[in-house]
Amino acid sequence: MTAESVAAIGATTETPAAPRERLGAIDVGSNSIRLLVAEYDRASGLTIIDEVRDQPRLAQGLAKTGRLDDAAIEHALQVLSRMRDVCERRGVARISAVATSAVREAANGDEFVRRVQEDVGIPLRIIDGETEAALSYRSVAYHFKLDASRTLVADIGGGSLELIGAVNGLVELTASLPLGAVRLTELHLDDTSDTIRRVRKLRSQVRKQLRKGLSARDWGTSRLIGSGGTFTSLARMAIARRGAPIPENVHGVEVSTAEVEHLLEWLSTKSPEQRRAVAGLSPLRADIILAGLAVTAELLALVNARSLTVSAFGLRDGLLLEMAGADADRRRDPLRLVREFAERCQSDRRHIEQVRHLSLLLFDQLAPVLGGDPEERLLLESAALIHDVGQLVSYRRHHHHSFQLIMHAERLHFSARDRLLVALISRYHRKSGPSRKDEDYAQLTPEERAIVRRLSGVLRVADGLDRGHTAIIDSLATTLTGERLIVSVVPRYAGADLALECWGAARKADVLAKVLGRDVEIRTAAGPAAPPTEAAPTGAPAATP
Repeated sequence: MTAESVAAIGATTETPAAPRERLGAIDVGSNSIRLLVAEYDRASGLTIIDEVRDQPRLAQGLAKTGRLDDAAIEHALQVLSRMRDVCERRGVARISAVATSAVREAANGDEFVRRVQEDVGIPLRIIDGETEAALSYRSVAYHFKLDASRTLVADIGGGSLELIGAVNGLVELTASLPLGAVRLTELHLDDTSDTIRRVRKLRSQVRKQLRKGLSARDWGTSRLIGSGGTFTSLARMAIARRGAPIPENVHGVEVSTAEVEHLLEWLSTKSPEQRRAVAGLSPLRADIILAGLAVTAELLALVNARSLTVSAFGLRDGLLLEMAGADADRRRDPLRLVREFAERCQSDRRHIEQVRHLSLLLFDQLAPVLGGDPEERLLLESAALIHDVGQLVSYRRHHHHSFQLIMHAERLHFSARDRLLVALISRYHRKSGPSRKDEDYAQLTPEERAIVRRLSGVLRVADGLDRGHTAIIDSLATTLTGERLIVSVVPRYAGADLALECWGAARKADVLAKVLGRDVEIRTAAGPAAPPTEAAPTGAPAATP
């Protein structure tokens, strides 16, 4: 999910950012366009050098016309031209510019992108909602400690609301909902008469949308972190209402749910002109703040949160972090990163190493008939090590949670194709097997679906063979006849009862049986006369009888 296309000025290398390199990140949003210039150093990280922002409000009229307004386009081109000049004067080596909801949805969005390239000379990349959410989360994760709690990050833009849910710092959920402040204002609050009633009706609509995109059961009582202009404005207004001086930086400010409700109610009684004079609120945001606060209030209510924490860092900061470190770990052993991910998810190390060991034994012995190759072997090995990561979230549906965590894990560095394959192989390690009813599986090519079927079939049997998480099976041998596959398992010590393991594997052999076109039979072979003294499978701790 990590976006990696970066526009280069005076540099075409894809190696990690050199010390003291200056980077420029431009966020072309639905309401504002923002530039952040930073200097990167391996030792000290990012240092902000300059910041420029303007509000051409590209989403103005979009909800009704489906197009970017011509005047807004001209304004945006002027803003981007000034930002290019700032980058040149500041000695920026690389610029990355991304466009979000408004440009993404507009019928003339591609035309705007072309004009930015031709008139300004900056390649502008349209990113999808998932990538937008990931970049926002990356900046939040960089500035907050997120490894010991459930966290929900919300970024309210002009056109959409991006939600990112994380458990112990690992992304489990991303959602993009059409709940941006400009969009909602145009659709529900364009008439200034009876504002209180209109806000009440708006909240009802927002509530319905949120319930469709976010499970209150899964994310109730989560820590809520808000990123974007709505939240920084909220923090400044809340501080002003407390009677305290408004600080220049509101990063980390806590705002209670009661304060959000009181502010929304109070501002609803004021005219747009009166709201422009409210302490802490930018006059340029006065007309859309009610919609932003309505979304905030309903989000707090849905997750039953008592307060939220404001992040002063957003998508641009995530973009800078991506530029600075996108390639830093690519030369590392991919299995090392996979194992580190499994450890962060608190996986049972002995179990996953045992499943990996048994999976590879099955794969190597069945490769001639399955048609697997070394590349698939690595996919299977990776999936075996992280098939259970979803238990960090919940046991009951941990195969689904494993899929989500793998798809959003930043440091695995699979290709997009391999990430999806590994995630699906892990997803199908229990319960039902691969199905075309699953949209993620259905989108694969026939060849890729075949890979998922055969590798998930192998993984399911291997996982069943360690049903008790005891690593009690030492090895296995396969015999293939015209009608069946016989898997003979050898215990680690004489007299070991493998009934649970054989039962577990037989229950999960359905997918492999379909792939082979044969029944699968699991048998116990004779074990050694005494407990073995040799080491356990590579990477696995020895089993304790």
